Amino acid sequence: MRAKKSVLSLAVTLVMTTGLALSPQVHAQQEQTEQQAEQNNSDKFEKIVVTSQKRTQSLNEVPLAVSVLNSDQIDSAFANNMEGLQSLVPSVSFRKGTTTRNSALTVRGIGTISFSIAAEPSVATVVDGVVLGRSGQAFADLYDVSRIEVLRGPQGTLFGKNASAGVVNITTKDPSYDTTGSVETSFYQDNEYRFKGVVSGGLTDDLAASLTVFKGKFDGYIDNVYNNEKVNGYDREGARAVFKYEPSDDLNVKFIAEFYNADDDCCADLEALPSGRNPDSQAAPNSNGIVDGVADIDLDQRNVDHDYESRTIDEHSAFSVQVDKTIGDYTYTSITAQRSWDNTEYREGDFTSIAGDSNEPVFGAPFQLHDLGAQQWDQFSQEFRVTSNLAGPFNYVAGLFYWNMDSQRNFTRDASCQNNAGQLDAAMAYYAQNNLTGAELDAALADLDTYTQSLGVSCNANDIVSATAYMSTEFNNWAAFADGTYDLSEDLRVLFGIRYTDDEVSYTHRRISNDEFGRTGVGVRSAALNTDESGSAEETNVSGRLGMQYDLGDGQMVYGTYSQGYKGPGFNVYYNFNPDNDSREIAPEESDAYELGYKYASRDFVFNFAVFRTEIEGFQANNFDCSDGTCITRLTNAGDVSTQGAEVDFMWAATDSLTLTGGIAYIQAEIDEFNCPAEVAEGSCTDRSGLDVPFSPDLKYSLSADYFIETEHDFNIHINGSYIYTDEQYSDLPNNVGEFNPAALLPDYGILNASVGLSFKDDAFRVSLIAKNLTDESYATTYSGDNFRYQIPRDAERYFGVSFKAHF
Repeated sequence: MRAKKSVLSLAVTLVMTTGLALSPQVHAQQEQTEQQAEQNNSDKFEKIVVTSQKRTQSLNEVPLAVSVLNSDQIDSAFANNMEGLQSLVPSVSFRKGTTTRNSALTVRGIGTISFSIAAEPSVATVVDGVVLGRSGQAFADLYDVSRIEVLRGPQGTLFGKNASAGVVNITTKDPSYDTTGSVETSFYQDNEYRFKGVVSGGLTDDLAASLTVFKGKFDGYIDNVYNNEKVNGYDREGARAVFKYEPSDDLNVKFIAEFYNADDDCCADLEALPSGRNPDSQAAPNSNGIVDGVADIDLDQRNVDHDYESRTIDEHSAFSVQVDKTIGDYTYTSITAQRSWDNTEYREGDFTSIAGDSNEPVFGAPFQLHDLGAQQWDQFSQEFRVTSNLAGPFNYVAGLFYWNMDSQRNFTRDASCQNNAGQLDAAMAYYAQNNLTGAELDAALADLDTYTQSLGVSCNANDIVSATAYMSTEFNNWAAFADGTYDLSEDLRVLFGIRYTDDEVSYTHRRISNDEFGRTGVGVRSAALNTDESGSAEETNVSGRLGMQYDLGDGQMVYGTYSQGYKGPGFNVYYNFNPDNDSREIAPEESDAYELGYKYASRDFVFNFAVFRTEIEGFQANNFDCSDGTCITRLTNAGDVSTQGAEVDFMWAATDSLTLTGGIAYIQAEIDEFNCPAEVAEGSCTDRSGLDVPFSPDLKYSLSADYFIETEHDFNIHINGSYIYTDEQYSDLPNNVGEFNPAALLPDYGILNASVGLSFKDDAFRVSLIAKNLTDESYATTYSGDNFRYQIPRDAERYFGVSFKAHF
């Protein structure tokens, strides 16, 4: 259990709550310097710029459901990364894994959660026009962002690659020709600090550059009772350089280089339901387990008892060059990019410090299971496109796209030997057949116990065996696309788009037992099951979009669209790859979406409303398979699912000093048709239609406010607050007989955040007091499995910080 809050902590809470009483309990919209300037401008909301259709447009002109977080909102949220910011977009949910590579985003309840290195996400992540091969690449710190646009629903025509559920489009900041700079540092409880420095300016009359450096460190918020150390912290640093060359009005060249390193002792799974593995440990949960079908989750759990540290080491490098050349009525764009990502995972898999010490067999004694996995991704992409700048009725974007990614992964598991079902005899028979001949072999096979004893071989919890899997994948994707509008009249236009995609994926898998006798371990397959496999698949797809947009006048617009999404084929390539089951191609995931929307924008109010229905065929998801005697989840085409609902977003400059924003999403994401795995015995699998898709809360909303008080003294006051609510949601598919594991139901929660800032000298300096989770509401973001493991984030408890910003 957590310690009681200190008197100081309670006092600060009271101060922050009193400050919030000055304004509605809702979230910050914009940093105050720009906010005040823009609020005096009669068209501030009408100039919200997005590039979600690969051209610069006002938000209220875009005929699709898109949420925008600008740099002011991101800064005001004091959030480190997408994990913290996703809560501000009601249609988006985040699945927290033990490492960045295992985490995932879902949009409108749809996303891909998989450990396979030969499968791709359903939500595409794009940074400065470059599609990322894995969402985990975008879960690093966001320290130089201009805006984040979340495009909801299939985006098959313009983005294509892995956009069957949606797109997260991230745009970083451009350098300025005026010499500027800023320094920002923040400190939080539990010895957490963050620093960012930015300098920008013109090097010549037509060349500007900027450099951003970042450093952050955090000891952690989880106590490891095994060694009295903190875990689930981080140590991160990064740098980003941007050069912008504009020799003429019709030529723009931008070069971006980024380097980022992270060493996180994260993210340990917490035992929030009793596991029975070490009930006497100080880290045992305060829980009655599952009672009458309801999980008594210990959401106050902040202890682990681990003798092997869960850790993730990330190294990123990225280079891109974008060239925009205008010739007559057309702009030609080229984006060339190279990105590399190295991710090394250390995982505590037995979740106790007393495992692997006993000379008793498992599972009578606690077993050890420790993992070490290193993976490298290298991707190259090239996009060419032309955008019309015509004043006439016909406007379009058309282009060609190529993308290649190579990935290598080595994964070693060290675990206790397992002999609960005669695995040792099978291993020794295999060993004898590969090392003996003639009479010696016959004698050994006739009396395996004597043969095993003669070699001094045993198979107990303290007999540690291991195997290593060497895996590789290559993805090749090329596409041709076009998207445009045609004005039938001054107010009515047709929307259309098409994309042709060619996808190729190949893999290799070679698993080798490292044990002299090839014994089976817990989660370690014997030498008899060593692999040396390869496979490939190629698919093509044509996706389209068709719709109508009608301008009602006075800043109002309605639209209706039909769009298709596509996600390429894959394979379930992971550590314990089984050639009999996992070598089958996982077919592409395709979606059809119908959307009706209404948008309104005036000088002080923006309102967006959308209703939608999306149908997904060949949904790629982790399906239950108990064919080996042990139930696991295996990535398959689990079936057909659908998601439907309604979404509302608004922004309101209520007064010259108060800005309100909000969003609400009511979504029903359900299984329509379930595909029983081929390995499942007949009659042991039932229909799951009508049941929930994981990570799809029915209701999610956020309310926010930013309040400015101008004083007669030498400072001004900035108050912001946010309240974010997430409904209960399942963290797993139901099993083969249509039953949800009670442990997989994550309770609903609401979070109240706030900050109070004092600015000086026209906001050249600002000091802010920050409060996260003022009401101390604890929650879990992910059920990780085994009927007891959960991810409980840093923000699931109240803590405070202070931030200082200086601009020059």
